[in-house]
Amino acid sequence: MTVGRKDGPPRSAARLALDRQFGALFWGNLLSGTGIWFHSIVAAVVVYAATASALWVGLVTVAQFVPQIFLTPLSGGWADRGNAGRQIVAGRAVAALGSAGAAAFCLVRGPLESHTDALVVLAATLVAGLGFVVGGPALQSIVPLVIRRGELPTAMAMNSLPWTMARVAGPAGGAFVAAHHSPALAFGLAAGAHLVFVVLALLAALPAGAQREDGTDFRVRVALHYVRRDPTMLVLLVVVAGIGFASEPSITLAPTIAADLGGDTALVGRLTGAFGAGAVLGFFGYNVVSLWLRQQRVLQVGLGVMVLGWVVLAGAAHVGLALGAFTVAGLGFMVANTAAVTLIQQRVPDELRGRVMALWMVGFAGSRPLASAVEGFLADAVSLPAALLVTAGVLLTVLCLFRPRRLDFPAARAGTVPEREVSRDG
Repeated sequence: MTVGRKDGPPRSAARLALDRQFGALFWGNLLSGTGIWFHSIVAAVVVYAATASALWVGLVTVAQFVPQIFLTPLSGGWADRGNAGRQIVAGRAVAALGSAGAAAFCLVRGPLESHTDALVVLAATLVAGLGFVVGGPALQSIVPLVIRRGELPTAMAMNSLPWTMARVAGPAGGAFVAAHHSPALAFGLAAGAHLVFVVLALLAALPAGAQREDGTDFRVRVALHYVRRDPTMLVLLVVVAGIGFASEPSITLAPTIAADLGGDTALVGRLTGAFGAGAVLGFFGYNVVSLWLRQQRVLQVGLGVMVLGWVVLAGAAHVGLALGAFTVAGLGFMVANTAAVTLIQQRVPDELRGRVMALWMVGFAGSRPLASAVEGFLADAVSLPAALLVTAGVLLTVLCLFRPRRLDFPAARAGTVPEREVSRDG
């Protein structure tokens, strides 16, 4: 597997951020990621205001991420055989349309007061989620094509950093704008952030994709066949699903936690922002730990820290302790997720990168609607601590099942699906 196309010695993180192509992805992701969190947190706030239900707040995540379960593998195939740069542009344009639709509705409707109003916001969120489907796999698969050999660990950490920085600015900023101005303005700013990324991507002239050999099989089932033959890749995708599941309390449960602590919309933003602040700390922690431990061990450390954060939050009775617990969970999330995606990118064949990264997105995003539904139901029907402890228990199970030796199997080679499997799979 070839990772890194440009010639020259590996560059520092600061120099990568100034690179024409990687820099466009980095800064564009930062702006667009902030827009995504503006949309997510404001949608959660207005839906909770309209319904007073944590379960309905969980439906925001369902609307945003369910499309990725069913459509992302198809989008990954497009990234492998089409033009990844144009696909990124198209995806962000669709996401902008979804946020703009929510802004227009809130501007016309005013305060949302019914489940019908909440359904309209969920529909706009669904459109934004479709934008993630269109551009997500291309955005992940294009990174190795715009960096030099030897830069992958740094590039993967930096590729995750904008999203984690956005978790600081986005929730706090979105909640502030919604509380002190209006939800319509917050949704409008989200749409504008996506459009800025569109401009940056167009100016950067991003590459179309990896070089394709004649006769390459671009079917999704080829990637599924590859994963079935590579037990290490399968384990990594399961771990990623666990990480995605365990990241959901930062959105679904934040309004309920804030209400239990006597807070308002501003506290919702502070809690979710604390998770993002911890993730920013995790960026530096990941780089430090990676100097001493193999990526497999770094992944274990991140999972353990994330479990600790949610267990502490389950017993938190004060705002300060809750903010600290969110920070710890965010730190563990960043370390674990970056280590997992680095291991996947190092292992996947070039010709399968888009489709395998699509499966990564399905694992990460696909587990979140399930998590939001489970956590919202448990918070409403049982208790908030029960929802948090179940989340921690799921991640602890992944940690116990995960063993670094399971990541030492030789990588499977890419290829077409054998004829007998084509017949069996239809």
